[in-house]
Amino acid sequence: MTTTEAGAGAPSAPDVTDAAADAATDTAAEIVTDHDRGIHGYHKQKQEHLKRLRRIEGQIRGLQRMVDEDVYCIDILTQVSASTKALQSFALQLLEEHLRHCVADAAVKGGDEIDAKVKEATQAIARMMRT
Repeated sequence: MTTTEAGAGAPSAPDVTDAAADAATDTAAEIVTDHDRGIHGYHKQKQEHLKRLRRIEGQIRGLQRMVDEDVYCIDILTQVSASTKALQSFALQLLEEHLRHCVADAAVKGGDEIDAKVKEATQAIARMMRT
């Protein structure tokens, strides 16, 4: 077969258009985000979060010590309130990072993934409001 025969040489225009459309579809379906790589929203602040959690852990140990030392109940309740507030503040920061990272990654992908992430975030907010 020579290059001048039908089917030889450059592909026809419809084949190029179809190939380009297929490539665009494949690219959209193959979007790989940080979340796909196991990188979560809190990753950049991980050390700060661990430091904060250690501080909260110290508050809880302080509560144990207060009970062991028979400290006045209202003083213990004041410390319980402070510990609770610290955990709620941490949870709110983590939720914000989840929305900015995990939900945003799902939005890039669209479809069912974004719906699932929004539902997941809404359920997390509902759990936080119950406390």
